[in-house]
Amino acid sequence: MELIRAFIAVDVEAPEVLEKIIRVQQDLAAVGADLKLVEPENLHFTIQFLGNITPAMVDMVHKAMREVRAEPFTVTLGGVGAFPAVRNARVLWIGALRGGEKLYEIYRQLEPKLRKLGFRPDKEFTPHLTIARVKSGRAREALARKIMELSKVEIGEVEVASVRLKKSTLTPRGPIYETLREVTFK
Repeated sequence: MELIRAFIAVDVEAPEVLEKIIRVQQDLAAVGADLKLVEPENLHFTIQFLGNITPAMVDMVHKAMREVRAEPFTVTLGGVGAFPAVRNARVLWIGALRGGEKLYEIYRQLEPKLRKLGFRPDKEFTPHLTIARVKSGRAREALARKIMELSKVEIGEVEVASVRLKKSTLTPRGPIYETLREVTFK
């Protein structure tokens, strides 16, 4: 049986916001750090990573997603940060300045339903948009300075009107994401 590497996400698709994120990614890459930038079409807020699931689990997860009660809302993006810390960056992200609590509310509604299906969160939910992964320590100090410089950058607003179950296919060039199911908020 083929397993599906899956996660639940809110995609970021607004063209003007994507353009600003690309400019931020280029600013970060310009310092000479060894970064793997997230492709614009792959930018999303992960609500919960599910890992490998069976095809039969897709419908069960979709049923849990349909039970989420939410109305469309806006998330304001801004501020570059890093996990686990700016001086030891492994993941570079843009934060949710406003609207993050609504993303958290989606997570809060979904998590117990997914737990009943056997899923456990891999980490505490923190609303963030991963924009790059750091592959080595090259230019670490310059990267830390640039992250601090961009810590207050304003990106813009995105409308959130749905949550999606995504399939992730890993390739040597990076992951390819495909939407398996979508639930639109009313």
